Parts: sequence; structure tokens; C-alpha cells
Amino acid sequence: MLNWDDPLQTQPRKPEPEKAVETTPQTTTQVAPEQTQTQETLEPVVQAMLSGMADDDSSKLEPVRAEDKRVVNGLADVNQLAPFKYPWAWNYFLNANKNHWTPLDINMAQDVQDYHHKLSDNERHVYENVLAYLTTSDILAMRNVGLAVMEKMSAPELQIYQARQVYEEALHTWTYQHCIETIGLDQGEIYNRYRVVPEIYGKIKIANRRLNSVLRSDMDLTNRDDLQEFLMAYIFFAAVFEGCWFFNGFSPIFALQRRGLMKGTAEQLQYIMRDEVMHCGFGIRTVKQLMQEENISPDPEALRHMWDEAEAAEKAYAQYILRGPILGYNAEDHLEQFRFIANRRARQLNVDEPFPGAQCALPWLDEQSNIRKEKNFFETRVTEYQTGGGLSW
Repeated sequence: MLNWDDPLQTQPRKPEPEKAVETTPQTTTQVAPEQTQTQETLEPVVQAMLSGMADDDSSKLEPVRAEDKRVVNGLADVNQLAPFKYPWAWNYFLNANKNHWTPLDINMAQDVQDYHHKLSDNERHVYENVLAYLTTSDILAMRNVGLAVMEKMSAPELQIYQARQVYEEALHTWTYQHCIETIGLDQGEIYNRYRVVPEIYGKIKIANRRLNSVLRSDMDLTNRDDLQEFLMAYIFFAAVFEGCWFFNGFSPIFALQRRGLMKGTAEQLQYIMRDEVMHCGFGIRTVKQLMQEENISPDPEALRHMWDEAEAAEKAYAQYILRGPILGYNAEDHLEQFRFIANRRARQLNVDEPFPGAQCALPWLDEQSNIRKEKNFFETRVTEYQTGGGLSW
């Protein structure tokens, strides 16, 4: 039973001994003169308050109209969900709840055996540094949505999905921590790699700069310069950070999974991949809506710089984590796949492809990253019991 005084306390509370009930003769309750006087004093106050509410302009507000809603700078009541202007955003929220899981649902026993007895030194290097990068990245993504983006949205259906997104980023962070702890890695050393490994820190530094650019307390989205800065930051996080770096970041672990290694970790990343695909899709859809409503478009030179900077950071990262190739995967494949996915994100945004001619270097990735319902209920709860297997794309 839940202990309302201490919700983390799972032990049942001991019942208190019953007290003897004293029987006394019934008496007629009399109202004290002071109580009568208090009631008489309060009645005029209550009447005046009600009268003031009747005269208050807030009681005469017009009903919310969907056409008054906007992504930012909206005129409608941000506390009123319906009528919807963006029903697609509500559908994102409903769909996200179908992919509900926790890392504790997935068996990691074989991963412990694989890491300590089957992985090569190069494969352990890849595994550790992928987790080192992701642990920091998802916290940064959580802060971006929760602190910089969500509070600027002026339609509640957009905010509600983003609230779910904040939760999912926290869940992903828990997942990486769970893997690190289960394998028995030094958490302090792994978590600090983003600070001491330049190739990991390079990506985090770029993302932090984009985040800080829109965390300013004086940002005014009715100002075109501020709006342009917000647009570029939103595009970066939707199309590059989550749309390319995350999407591409799981691939080395999926390469191990293809060979029957680290399958528990990879299964968790498959669920995270589903979340990230929706985060990217929602972000790009919102960006396009924002551009349409505010009659604004990204500066081509700023876009070119964004793609070039992201590619350079991804190249350095790929060469570090894949300093020695692993079977079926190398740094060149990783970088070419980044370019291929970047072109896909650009097409979704209706802007020029940044890397014309880039080819899909990992044709197996789409199939590998999808969850297959092959497992028995007692082997893993997620694939059969949770509703994630029935998620509609």
C-alpha cells in the first residue's frame, strides 16, 4: 500500500491501536455569538467579491478559435487544448504513448557475457564511447525541449507532445546509465569522457552553443532577428542533432547486434530509435509550420555552415570511435551514412540537399533498427506485452 507520508516507503504501515470511544449524552449544539458575528461580517465580503467577478473583463472573454492559434506569438488561450489547430501534434502524443517501455524490461545478462568475453578491444572502445556520447546528448536534448522550445510554443497541443518528449529524453538517459551500470563500467570515467575527449566534446559544444542562443531571457520572437535565431536553433536540433547525429549514433551498436553481440543494449536502442524518429518528424513538421505562419525561411549561408560544421564534427567523432574498424562497420561508412541521412532531412525541410550524391552506406540499417516480435513473453515483456510493437508510423 502506498504510504502517503513517504511514497518511496514500500513497507505497510502498522495499524494504530483502536482508541476507546467515550459515550456522552447528546446535547444541542449552540452557535457562539462570535461565530454568528463572523458570518455576518463575511457575507458582504463574499457579495462584493462575486460582484467584482461579474464586472471583471476576464468573465467576458471570447471563445477560443482554432484559427487564432500559432506555433509562436499566438493569440489563443495556451491553457485550452481544443479546438485543435494542429491535430497532427495530438496524434504524435497519442502515438508516442504506444512506445512505452523501461530498460528494466529487457534482459541484459548476455550483454555482460559478450562485453567481458566476446568483444574485441576495438569493439569495447566503440561500445563505451557511443554510450559516453549518448549519455550527455540526451540530457542536452531534454534541456533544449524543456527549457528553450516548449515555453515558446503558444498552442497546447504542441506543448503536450513536447512534455512527453522531455520524459522520453530522461528515459533514454536512464537507459544508457542502466547499460553502463549493468556492464560494470566505471560511471565517473564514462560520463566524463565528453569533457576530456575532444572528438566527443566537439559535438556537445556545437549543440550547447545552439541551445544557449535561444535560452536568453530577452529573446523576443516578434523580433525578426530573434525569430531567425530561434528558427535556426530549432532546425539544428530537429534535423541535425536528433535527425542525423542520434539516428546515426546507434548504428555501431546495431552493427554488433547483426553479429549476435550486445543484443540487450541494441534492443533498448531500437525503442529509443522509435522515439527519436518521432522527435525528428515532429520537430521538422513544427519548423515548417513556423516558417509558413511567420513568413520566414532559413538563411542559405547559415544552413550551409550548419551542415558543414555538423559533418566536420561527425567525421572527427567517427574517426575516434572507429579508430580500428570492426567487422562490417568502419568510419567511412559511418560518415557517408550521415551525409545520406542529412540529405533526407533537407528534403523533408524543402531545402537544398547539403551533400548531393551521398549514398546509403548501411542498407541494412532500416531493417536492423526495427523491432521484430519474435520473442516469447517470458524472455522479454516489451515485444509481446507492451504496445510498442504495434506502433503506427
